Amino acid sequence: MQPFEWSTATSISDAVKSQAGAATAQQGASVRYIAGGTNLVDYMKLNAETPRKLVDINGLELNGIERLPDGTMRIGALARNSAVAHDESVRAAYPVLSQAILSGASTQLRNMATTAGNLLQKTRCVYYRDPSTACNKREPGSGCSAIEGHNRMLAILGTSAHCIATNPSDQNVALMALEATVHVTGVKGPRSVPISAFYLLPGSTPQQETVLVPGDLVTHITIPALPEGARSGYLKLRDRASYEFALSSAAVVLKVENGRVAFVRIALGGVGTIPWRTPEAEEALRGKAPTAEHFRAAAEVALRAAKPQSQNAFKVELAKRCLTHALMQASQQA
Repeated sequence: MQPFEWSTATSISDAVKSQAGAATAQQGASVRYIAGGTNLVDYMKLNAETPRKLVDINGLELNGIERLPDGTMRIGALARNSAVAHDESVRAAYPVLSQAILSGASTQLRNMATTAGNLLQKTRCVYYRDPSTACNKREPGSGCSAIEGHNRMLAILGTSAHCIATNPSDQNVALMALEATVHVTGVKGPRSVPISAFYLLPGSTPQQETVLVPGDLVTHITIPALPEGARSGYLKLRDRASYEFALSSAAVVLKVENGRVAFVRIALGGVGTIPWRTPEAEEALRGKAPTAEHFRAAAEVALRAAKPQSQNAFKVELAKRCLTHALMQASQQA
């Protein structure tokens, strides 16, 4: 681990100024906010991340979880994963989010990890984690070792010739299906970003993972109320039953009315370079009977753009089965 400076933010504006000031000095990428530190510190130990300064934001009042009068859920950036997963209002209104969070990491990590930290969680690609190897995400222009290397766990959707790293989060797959909004404060003031626009595909600039710029601080997320009668759930397939990243996962929201699918939202994890929303698959299901045949047809649509690598072609069929089963489970709740 490289030496670094430490400062403590006393307000949101103080935090923003700390990072934005460094950006003026062309050091923006080397100043990072830290809360739980479960991801950042891990990579600092590996020298995959080498910030010159950390800004501690734990003292900011950003850990609330509340249901607003219009039914919207507001979750603070510093709300710990365990608190969100076990919150009664979250469990009642958005089972998919609670289930997704509880399927990730370990109890100890969930007790420390935060909502915003999870939003910004770095890939677990072995080449990103190893500074001795080429990685365009870690060192732009150096190449992508994974394309010709060990890529079993990596992405089959949203990839490019420059990066095939998978987004590792479970929480964010659920938030994508729930159409959450990310609220950010930066040097130009507060703004709101739909989660569908928050993540960037790797393209030729895989080092740019989100729309955030130096100084931006995620303050909270909001989740709209679901239609009355909608059911949701999260299914995660992995090599072992706990403390493992997804080979494939599916977050679904489904409402069946008069024997037909009236409302559906689908997002996939473990297979995309970002949490992968599949509106085409949703459209294929609207108005259809909630049958295994129709769910499988939607899964075919969801994976038709897949581009598997040398070691992960199995993910195509696995993801189809995962999504089909997740939809079946949700329809049986209804």
